[in-house]
Amino acid sequence: MTEIRYPSLEALLAAVRNCRACERHLPLGPRPVLRAEATARILIVGQAPGARVHETGIPWDDPSGERLRTWMGIDKAAFYDASRIAIIPMGYCYPGRGKSGDLPPRRECADLWLNRLLAELPRIELVLLVGQYAQRRFLAARRRPSLTETTRNWQAYAPRYLPLPHPSPRNTPWLKRNPWFEERLLPELRARIRALQAG
Repeated sequence: MTEIRYPSLEALLAAVRNCRACERHLPLGPRPVLRAEATARILIVGQAPGARVHETGIPWDDPSGERLRTWMGIDKAAFYDASRIAIIPMGYCYPGRGKSGDLPPRRECADLWLNRLLAELPRIELVLLVGQYAQRRFLAARRRPSLTETTRNWQAYAPRYLPLPHPSPRNTPWLKRNPWFEERLLPELRARIRALQAG
């Protein structure tokens, strides 16, 4: 079967937003949420949209997004400037609820679209790997046994990748147990963001 080629990133994004590959598994139906422009130098790879993001169609439009923007040291205007910051999660649609939170992102999204999308983003210099699913996909065998250890050893993946925990309010206890994250990693994150935003 011949793989479809898209003439531009815009055409590819339109195809992704019309994707229905796993429609029957989605409790609220498909609504792929992602944004990107070819000029972006920063890529945020999260997990999958939550119910609120599904409703609004705006990525990170929730308390997790507020915390992530605080970590990055930027406001909403900068965060949602797709010409500078691309936002492509591991799963593009809300996967539904499980016993202890949202279900994992569905694999179809990354399998079908991720490599094609990355190929259309040639200027990316910094990839924020938010949570274990992004870290597993991008770091593969280089990942440490746990998210904590992977994040603690963030310098091993620099300068291209920066692993982060999920900024969900549910992870507040993790942040309290790991003060090095705010003391050492966040200043580096903000410095990288400032440099790439200024360039």
